[in-house]
Amino acid sequence: MSYQEKKHIVSFISTVFIFGFYCWYIFQKVQDTSMDTTETFHFWAAAILILIPVSIVAKIIIAIIFNIIYRITTKEVEPSFSDELDKLIDLKATRNSHYVFTLGFLLAMGSLVLDMTPTTMFIILIFSGFMSEMANVFTRLYHYRKGV
Repeated sequence: MSYQEKKHIVSFISTVFIFGFYCWYIFQKVQDTSMDTTETFHFWAAAILILIPVSIVAKIIIAIIFNIIYRITTKEVEPSFSDELDKLIDLKATRNSHYVFTLGFLLAMGSLVLDMTPTTMFIILIFSGFMSEMANVFTRLYHYRKGV
């Protein structure tokens, strides 16, 4: 298995754990509070704005730990360049990720048109962000395994 495949598998696992832990945390907070419309928007906006930096910092720390462990176990250095194949795979993964998020965004807006609660819209938005990250990782894994 190549370095890139291992890196993306670790990214997948870390994304699932971060998202799962954060959803559990938010679910606990939602049950503890009763909100009116203004508080609902404030709560979910804060939840999304906190999720973004927490996710970024956690992924950076996990990537550093992965590189340290990879270097210790294999005695190999992380590739310092990306060739045309890597760039093409990155572009395809980014495209698929954007498609998934755009679909999720449209579903979230559609939920408001169908008179669902704002909480439903925010849950769909957060879930579509997670699914777009999964689409990114799976596209990369697929193309590194099967080729372009």
